[in-house]
Amino acid sequence: MNQILVRHKWEPYLWLLPSVLLMGVFVVYPVCIVFKLSFSEISRSGVVGSLNGLDNYITAVTAPEFGSVMLNTLIWVVSVVGISTLLGFVAALLLNAEFFGRKVARSIMVFPWAATLVVQASVWKYIINYEYGALNNTLLNLGVISQSVNWRATYVIDFIWECGIGIFVTIPFVTFCVLAGLQSIDVSYYEAATVDGADFWKKLKHLTLPLVRPSLTVSTVLNIIYVFNSFPIIYTITRGAPAHKTDTLVTYLYMLAFSEQRKGPATALSVVGFLILCVCAGIYMMVTMRKEGEEA
Repeated sequence: MNQILVRHKWEPYLWLLPSVLLMGVFVVYPVCIVFKLSFSEISRSGVVGSLNGLDNYITAVTAPEFGSVMLNTLIWVVSVVGISTLLGFVAALLLNAEFFGRKVARSIMVFPWAATLVVQASVWKYIINYEYGALNNTLLNLGVISQSVNWRATYVIDFIWECGIGIFVTIPFVTFCVLAGLQSIDVSYYEAATVDGADFWKKLKHLTLPLVRPSLTVSTVLNIIYVFNSFPIIYTITRGAPAHKTDTLVTYLYMLAFSEQRKGPATALSVVGFLILCVCAGIYMMVTMRKEGEEA
C-alpha cells in the first residue's frame, strides 16, 4: 500500500490532510464568519441582521478616537517589539558566553515569561501605585524621596508604563529564540575568524547576525503578532482610560463590543487588525528572505 501511495505521490498529502482539516475548521472558517459579520448589522444583543455594506467600517474609522487608538497601536508594537528584540539579542549574547552561574541566570530569565500577563500586569500595577506601591515605599525607606510620587500622573505616563511592562515580559521570548540560534553556530567559525584577526564587532556583523537571522525572523514575526494582539497588560493597568486615550486596537474593539455594545464596528475593526497583521508579517518576511537571497 505504501509503495502505491509513494508511486502516485499521494502519501505527503495524506499526512498533511489532518492539519489542513484542523486549520480549515478552527482558523479559516471562523475568519470567514468574522468577515461576513463585519458586513452585517448586529444588534446590541448580538442578533445578526441583514448585510449593510461598509457601514460598520465607516462607523469604526470615523470615530473621534480611532486616530489616537491606531497611533497608540503603532507606538505599542514598534516600541515593544523593537526594544525587546534589541535587549533580548544582547541578553542572548551574554547568556551564550561562558561564566559562573550561567544556568541560574538562564533560569531567572525564564521567570517573566513563565508568569501570565494578567499576573505580571497586576504586580506592576501594585508596584507603581501612588498610595501603597512598593516602588514608593522602597524609595521612601531608602531616603531617596521625601514623599510619595505619583508615577501615573497622566495618561501619557500610564501608556509609557504599559510599553515598559510589555518590553519587560517580551525580552525572555526573544532571548531564548536568539540563544537557540547562537548555540547552533559552530564554534570553529569564531576560531577561524579569530585567527584571521577579526575583533568582536566584525564577528558580530559578519558571523553572528547572518547566522542567527532565521531565529530573529521567527521571533520578530511572532512578536509582532503577539504584541499586536496583546490584551491583558493594557486592560489590567488602565482599561483604555481615560476616554480610550491608552487603548490599542485590540483593547478598543473589546471595549466597543462588550462595554459599549457596538458589535458591528468592533467586528469591522477585528478584520482591520487581521489585515494589518497579514500585511506587516508578509512585508517583513519578504524583505528578510530577499536579503537572504542576495547574500546567498
